[in-house]
Amino acid sequence: MLIHLQAAGTSLVLDARGPRPPVVLHWGRGLGDLGHDDLAALAGAAVPAVPPSSIDEPLRLGLLPGADQGWTGRPAITGWWPDGGGQVAGFHLVGVVNSGPRAVRILLAEAGGRLRLTTELELSEQGVLRARAHLRNVGVGAFHLDSLSLVLPVPDRAREVLDFSGLWAYERRPQRAPLRHGVWSRETRHGRPGHDDPYLMMVGTPGFDFRGGQVWAMHLAWSGDKRIWAERQALGYGLIGCGELLAPGEVTLPPGGTYRTPWAVAAWSGAGMDGLSARLHPWIRSRRPPRASRPVVLNTWEAVYFDHDPGTLGRLVDAAAEAGAERFVLDDGWFAGRTDDRRALGDWYVDPERRPDGLHPLIAHVHERGMDFGIWVEPEMVSPDSELARAHPEWVLGGDTGPTWRHQRVLDLGDPGAYAYVLERLGTLLTAYPIAFLKWDHNRDLLHQGAGHRQTTAVYRLLAQLREAFPGLEIESCASGGARIDLGILDLVDRVWTSDTNDPLERQQIQRWTGILLPPEFLGGHLGAATAHITGRTSSLGLRFATALFGSAGIEWDLTAATERERADVAAWVALYKRLRPLLHGGVVVRSGADDAARFVHGVVAADARSAVYALVSLRAAESALAGPIRFAGLDPDRRYIVRPLSIGPEPRVVQDAAPAWLRAGGVTLPGRILAEVGLPAPLLTPEQAALFTVEGIEGDERDRTGDPLATERDRPVDISAFQA
Repeated sequence: MLIHLQAAGTSLVLDARGPRPPVVLHWGRGLGDLGHDDLAALAGAAVPAVPPSSIDEPLRLGLLPGADQGWTGRPAITGWWPDGGGQVAGFHLVGVVNSGPRAVRILLAEAGGRLRLTTELELSEQGVLRARAHLRNVGVGAFHLDSLSLVLPVPDRAREVLDFSGLWAYERRPQRAPLRHGVWSRETRHGRPGHDDPYLMMVGTPGFDFRGGQVWAMHLAWSGDKRIWAERQALGYGLIGCGELLAPGEVTLPPGGTYRTPWAVAAWSGAGMDGLSARLHPWIRSRRPPRASRPVVLNTWEAVYFDHDPGTLGRLVDAAAEAGAERFVLDDGWFAGRTDDRRALGDWYVDPERRPDGLHPLIAHVHERGMDFGIWVEPEMVSPDSELARAHPEWVLGGDTGPTWRHQRVLDLGDPGAYAYVLERLGTLLTAYPIAFLKWDHNRDLLHQGAGHRQTTAVYRLLAQLREAFPGLEIESCASGGARIDLGILDLVDRVWTSDTNDPLERQQIQRWTGILLPPEFLGGHLGAATAHITGRTSSLGLRFATALFGSAGIEWDLTAATERERADVAAWVALYKRLRPLLHGGVVVRSGADDAARFVHGVVAADARSAVYALVSLRAAESALAGPIRFAGLDPDRRYIVRPLSIGPEPRVVQDAAPAWLRAGGVTLPGRILAEVGLPAPLLTPEQAALFTVEGIEGDERDRTGDPLATERDRPVDISAFQA
């Protein structure tokens, strides 16, 4: 059987005529409608030569490469039978089942007759490919699975690899290298993806950037240990693959036992990394449409830390409401005995001494001021100094062995008693109080070999049960910031906390790269204090506004200590965010092409390309007196647009004797083709400043205001004083 899945300019062609596992003939640019004769001709013509000193038949790379096919690179499946049955043998094709539009199931059997493997392939209407495998032991003895990965070939021209590393508060640092002969392999053993998560592995044509080049990318939708790699062998083939990283003996299948891999998510782009986002963002939105507009949050953490004095919190509630916040989130410190980070995790009871009336007075105040209420929890952890640990030491993963981390240990959710306790405690809390939102934290690595699979599946099950029991509840995934951001957890939460840092300069980098995979509405970003609590860097209010605007926005700042002018500016920024929210959370994300160490240009263009908002961000001193033009990517080339500066808060600092002529005029009208290709002269921003611009389509001589989130901005007088000499 010859299979051609195609959508949105992407094609996947498989030769599934057997007897071996299907061969991938093509994955990449769409090939158009192909009849059986064309597919057969392609399959016949794609058979390669037989080189000297090799197997005596053509080597063809299939979905399950292994030594039985002549492949001497990393195999897709490894395992063994402890009863002397040896290693896993090769697999042969049993059948192919059409399982839906652009979806097939590949049925394989091990040569020894002991294993059955089903691989599911789905190509979405956006051109995103998903794959996962189901393995069943149909033999008479136990089978130890070492690895089972999803693998896709990439063409010879994919000669560069880009993935990510990072640290706490500095996640998603890109790293790029040539894809030479051998394996570029990344493994995580944190029990969560980790701050150094490879996140999204991309291989592409040399020099690919945000706006150009072909790119093939893969992500593992899994919140535990993982392995993801790119490989190019001297044999002549290249591939990318991924799978759960299993410890020895972690998955043993008894007779009749099954194992299912996490989904591998893959995408091809002919338009650089923005082309990946153009596929992945609408696909994620189609699977996880937000249940409501992402509310503006005020989170108490950097505002008060553990100081939960009722008067202090009451004043902060009032300040949040005056700023226009829609959700008030009480962070760590609300439960029994929790006065610092060294004690009481696991004792999920409202502190009776500090809160004799429970949370009711605070929540009533929040509701009176027109906001809903959220609260922080860390259900997967336990403090050694807690009533829970003293009562049930057997629920602590690994007991008291190994180091503590942030003065805490891991609660073994694979233990039925521990799982039931957490489910009961959270259920009781959510029943007793009108809680709309849980900030679900995870502040340490597991550091316990062989527990990752069980713990991760237990967390997924726990989140799913809570969502079923409380269908209106929204949940945020936080893991010391951005250490658990993946499409596995995203199926069960409503947003992720992108990083613990609120420093806008660091956030510009982190949000830029995290946003290749995730749409902005899932990326939590907060307006912090002028001096960032983690880096100690002091940033302008304008840069902080421009950074937090492009995401699921919130505030993490003691507004009661802000000046009257600052609070008025914050309220204006919140109002602007609410007006722009449909555009920011429903449009197409675009970024400047090649990396520029001195500045970023990024924006969001409406799906119909009628309006857009862009940011010009100066990261450091420019390399030349006149910076390059601002190019406005993603616009309709044949539509005319008016470009105008957008003011929020203090104007950006510039050093120039005269502003560009178009800014002195208050804006300019040009076709999208010119704005994208030629661009406009940039104001000379000093380092660590940002300027915003609106771009509005013009229909003939009239401006179409229907459904335009920028309509109110269009009528506002433009203050260009900051851009004047």
